[in-house]
Amino acid sequence: MGEQKRTIGVFSAVFIIFNRIIGTGIFATPSTILYLSGSVGLSLTMWVVGAAIATAGLQVYIIWGTALPHNGGEKNYLEYLFPKPRRLITSLYAANAVLLAYAAGNSLVFAEYTLKALAPHLLDDSPHHQSFLAFSPVRLMAFACLTVAMLLHGLHVSAGLRIQNFLGVTKIGILLIVVATGLVAASGRLADGATPPRNFESWEKVWEGSRAGGSVLCACLYNVIWSFVGFSNANYALSEMHKPERTLRIAGPIAIGGVTVFYLAANLAYFSAASKEEITGSGRLVAALLFRNVWGERTERVLSAFVALSALGNVLSVSFSQGRVNQSLGKEGVLFFSKLWASNWPRKAPLAGLALHWTVCNIVVFTLPPGDAYNFVLNVISYPLAVINASISFGLLWVLIYKRRRTLSGLNPLIPFPSPSLTILASTTFFGLANIFLFVLPFFPPPEGIRQYERLPYWTHAAGGWAVFAVGALWWVWRERGR
Repeated sequence: MGEQKRTIGVFSAVFIIFNRIIGTGIFATPSTILYLSGSVGLSLTMWVVGAAIATAGLQVYIIWGTALPHNGGEKNYLEYLFPKPRRLITSLYAANAVLLAYAAGNSLVFAEYTLKALAPHLLDDSPHHQSFLAFSPVRLMAFACLTVAMLLHGLHVSAGLRIQNFLGVTKIGILLIVVATGLVAASGRLADGATPPRNFESWEKVWEGSRAGGSVLCACLYNVIWSFVGFSNANYALSEMHKPERTLRIAGPIAIGGVTVFYLAANLAYFSAASKEEITGSGRLVAALLFRNVWGERTERVLSAFVALSALGNVLSVSFSQGRVNQSLGKEGVLFFSKLWASNWPRKAPLAGLALHWTVCNIVVFTLPPGDAYNFVLNVISYPLAVINASISFGLLWVLIYKRRRTLSGLNPLIPFPSPSLTILASTTFFGLANIFLFVLPFFPPPEGIRQYERLPYWTHAAGGWAVFAVGALWWVWRERGR
């Protein structure tokens, strides 16, 4: 296996993060967040809190990434913190990395919006009927999307990165159009002379209907955090990054800062063009509602094409990182058939690791029904990530305070971590506490009248997250017994 070239500079790193964060979350989740929070003001507050959590998390990942600049992301940091029992943490992380179909959700969104833009007649059947078609148009289009992503990143890395970068620039254009449309709506110019909504009529109106309760806030934050997931994406490819310490410190803040501004502006655009009732009733089509209310119904197909491109960029970015995570786990000998997944054959790229993630995603695509499926996938991916993020946050505090003191006393060899400044300690503590909140609160029921899912119990994703870790633990026990 040949050494991987360091082909990723600041520009590519920004869009590896940017493409991973901006998929369809900003176009699909605002209606759910508004429904759960109950008011425009609390909904916007949740987006600000989510941005603060992501910014603190970015700081944590920059510190870990510059100290341990290797492919693999969280796997490296957990192994550093928990070296014993040998391979246990790696097995738990491997189960999380391999079994969760990170690219499946947005591949389905890509399929739905592509068909809506190009062949809406194929979506005429009810969602209930579509769900029981083994080879429905949506599933086949999602399969094609996942396959293209696998082959691009597995056979021609530079072409895959160029397309990612192009789609990243395209996403900026899409979001600028959304923001500009919101400005038109804010001026009171709506299609067919419709009456503008009064969401910002008064301070009382902004906060009208706000809901209290930790479980409500937790459910809101899950949707917001899902829209920010990806700020750590560049950490998975640090071995291929040119001057990783410098590149990561520049690319990370640029990407997360740009995303935050666009997210807040897009939400203001939605609230400027539609009433609370319209937004909560739009489901995952809130951006289409914006275009329809401002420009008329004919623009919905145009917007569908835009959202499809955004989803494609996300699938490419997720596949890029997950293929490298699987390859790194293969090199560690953690997975079954590890030599296969560790391979760089045939084009010095992790084609086998990409194929493993492709397989898991297609299992999800062809088996899960609609309805609760999107929210379940969103939450079951976010839950284990909250556990991992809490672990590496408080682990970093231990490294910066206790282990560094022992190092300076000559009790440990020198470790490449910075001095524990007040800013670093505060952001790391905040990120750790936020993630504890996110993995504890899902076991508490939401207030009466609020449903996390249509049919599933509210705690399903939390149980699913721990089940993934249990699979990892059982895999470790089985492997250790065989040694």
